[in-house]
Amino acid sequence: MTTTDTLDLDAHRDHLTRVMADRGGWPERAPWIRDAVAALPRDLFAPERLWRWDGHTWMPVDRATDPQGWAQQLYGSPDGAATTQLTDGLPTSSLSCQAVVVDMADCLLLEPGQRVLELGTGQGWNAALLAHRAGPGRVTSVEFDPRLAAAALARLRAVGLDVRVEVGDGDAGRPAGAPYERVVATYAVERIPWAWVEQTVPGGRIVTPWGRLGHVALTVADDGRSASGWMQGLGQFMPTRSPGPAAGEGPGPAGFAEVRGRTGPAHHGETGRDLTALTDWWQLAFAVRVALPDVRVTTAVDGDGTSAWLTDGRSSWASFSARPGGGAWVHEGGPRRLATELETTWTQWERIGCPGVYDYGITVDQDGQYTWALDPGTGPRWPTP
Repeated sequence: MTTTDTLDLDAHRDHLTRVMADRGGWPERAPWIRDAVAALPRDLFAPERLWRWDGHTWMPVDRATDPQGWAQQLYGSPDGAATTQLTDGLPTSSLSCQAVVVDMADCLLLEPGQRVLELGTGQGWNAALLAHRAGPGRVTSVEFDPRLAAAALARLRAVGLDVRVEVGDGDAGRPAGAPYERVVATYAVERIPWAWVEQTVPGGRIVTPWGRLGHVALTVADDGRSASGWMQGLGQFMPTRSPGPAAGEGPGPAGFAEVRGRTGPAHHGETGRDLTALTDWWQLAFAVRVALPDVRVTTAVDGDGTSAWLTDGRSSWASFSARPGGGAWVHEGGPRRLATELETTWTQWERIGCPGVYDYGITVDQDGQYTWALDPGTGPRWPTP
């Protein structure tokens, strides 16, 4: 590394630190996180090649030939993830954006000496930050990809950290080392594996990305038979790569055009609602995601207003086409009445006071998982399919 590269990295690190500070991104109750990030900057855990989306395809950004561009991928924004691996042309691993890594570490309420299980080692940066706080030999990380695990372990050793890295299925946890005081996942799951709850001590904390956006912090009940907690924020994560029950059972959900092509419109009508509300992920869009977890919603804005397209990825669809002067024309097809389901969800959300992201939470027990709003015991709830 040349002197110019070193100075450039220092400048990039300082820039991101200042941006985080200016927007209040460093948690006051956990000053150790800022210290850990300063001691273990993310460039120490980044591969020599990163990937940048140019609007059409993923382009390599190599440290050797474009050091400034490589550093910009890592430090350009608190909200930007750095893609570190492609598989069949799609991202399968990344250094998560610094703002979310910091927020999740804060949510973990980690204390020195606590035993930590991390699911999804990736490049090893998150494990390094946790080890900086928990201490030598207190962090175990499980990684599905043997190559990533080996590279992460090498980086952790290079900075002098004693972290155990195991190759395995993160959804299964690591029962051999249980129980743990803290469990944190770096990839998204729709259903929080019961194994994570079983391997956490009563009163312990589980922080994990959930679904296609957001992360949740759960506390294990005193009897160890459930875990419950509130949503903590929004942010997209790589999905689980663990082979679950659906592995090998066929293709994933189809897109709107494909489902629409299979089934012609069976119902039509109109609505006076302003579909712009569906673009707000902190409010209505999140409520729809909770109540209709298998439905994908796409929106677009033109001169007439906001239009929306819904599909369950299998056999049903609905379209809301903005009309001049407000509202939308509605068409839907398939066995489900997705437009009606959306209207019902919207009305229920309004009836309970239009709760936002932080008003929702999740409870997991041996029988399943459900999302609730406003109160875990008395609020409305939606089971996870």
